[in-house]
Amino acid sequence: MFRSASDADRVIPISLVAPDSLASVGDGLTRSWIEATGYTGKPGTVLQVPDGDGRLARVLVGRPQQGRVWTLAGLPAQLPEGDYGVDGATAEAGDDALDDLAVGWALGHYRFDRYKKGDRPCAALVVPGNRIGRLEILRDALFRVRDLVNTPAADLGPGELAKEAETLARTHGASFKVVHGDDLEREFPAIHAVGQAASRGPRLIKMAWGDASHPSLALVGKGVIFDSGGLNIKPGSGMVLMKKDMGGAAHVLGLAELIMRLGIKVHLRVYIPAVENAIAGNAYRPSDIVTTRNGTTIEIGNTDAEGRVVLSDALTLAGEDGASRIIDFATLTGAARVALGEDLPPLYARDDAQARAIQDLAFEVEDPLWHMPLYTPYKEQIQPKIADLSNTGTTSYGGSLTAALFLDHFVPEGVDWMHLDIYAWNLSDRPGRPAGGEAQTLRAMIAWLERTYGR
Repeated sequence: MFRSASDADRVIPISLVAPDSLASVGDGLTRSWIEATGYTGKPGTVLQVPDGDGRLARVLVGRPQQGRVWTLAGLPAQLPEGDYGVDGATAEAGDDALDDLAVGWALGHYRFDRYKKGDRPCAALVVPGNRIGRLEILRDALFRVRDLVNTPAADLGPGELAKEAETLARTHGASFKVVHGDDLEREFPAIHAVGQAASRGPRLIKMAWGDASHPSLALVGKGVIFDSGGLNIKPGSGMVLMKKDMGGAAHVLGLAELIMRLGIKVHLRVYIPAVENAIAGNAYRPSDIVTTRNGTTIEIGNTDAEGRVVLSDALTLAGEDGASRIIDFATLTGAARVALGEDLPPLYARDDAQARAIQDLAFEVEDPLWHMPLYTPYKEQIQPKIADLSNTGTTSYGGSLTAALFLDHFVPEGVDWMHLDIYAWNLSDRPGRPAGGEAQTLRAMIAWLERTYGR
């Protein structure tokens, strides 16, 4: 996938072109081939140029009108085995620019082949040797998230998710603990209530890593490994993608891997409530009152709004453990998709200026998110008469916002808290972004964390 210049064999140049630059690309043979094939250099188009002996001599790629990350993402699936390098005459200056191109190249190699084997791309991109390690770390984390989200719930229950977290923790010297059974029911009653009807018991997964003298950072991820909707059962069309409802947990594990492998200077804690929202005689019901870890009572307006219920206990624990900053990830609401679509997760935050800076950085690194307001007057929509909170609002309007306000209630005052309502899925195939599980906002968040804390 990547190769340093010192290890590369014959390096085939990749030239980024535009329609108005084709006349100056390569030698006469190249320009003759362009003319013979009618290649126009439109954004995203590819032309393989042979030499006089019929061997591949050069690859032309139409430069996108904006952005870099996805420029090379379609190439690995099209190119034969070999070593390729971005042509110095057309490459944009700087390591960051080459890293952006290389990230897309790496994601173009992704295949989820656990259940159906197929050919994997075997082309390698030549990059400076001192950049390979970081690129591979980023690739591994993004692939981990995609693999977890793509894995069916039959093979990724709460126990298997815990094993994934344990393996990650042990690999990087982090502490690890799982709370389940009677201990879970006593200490984390909201998590227990949502998961009690499933044949595979709910649990809370905890990890801790780093120097305790460093700033404390907590990551909280929604780990609903499958969401039937509970007694408010989803229709079949709404249930078909619900193996991805643990996408928040997958993102938290991916971000934790990046933090640990890059050595970000934080005292990291990870909390994942892992449950299946199932149906049985002991399933929690609409109108039930659930008492959470911190004593807040929740009236269940709809059992299909379970994510915020399980997150309530995890956020409470993160605050109890002394986190000064908490970031949670959750595939929480369809309302976020209605507002912003599949590619643009909303970011809710207590610090507006910080959130806007992160938004700007996210667009800069082409891993977009959009800052949305914590508009506190809407909290009255989730305050029922007979409990402290409702897990559904009095109106369908602003559903992502009221969900965020619900979560905000469980984070102690004075803690810097951010919430990402992600989709974690690609609905259709695009270069480097096959239909299926997706890691969203991780590149943006690790870039911000690295700038904030250092390594």
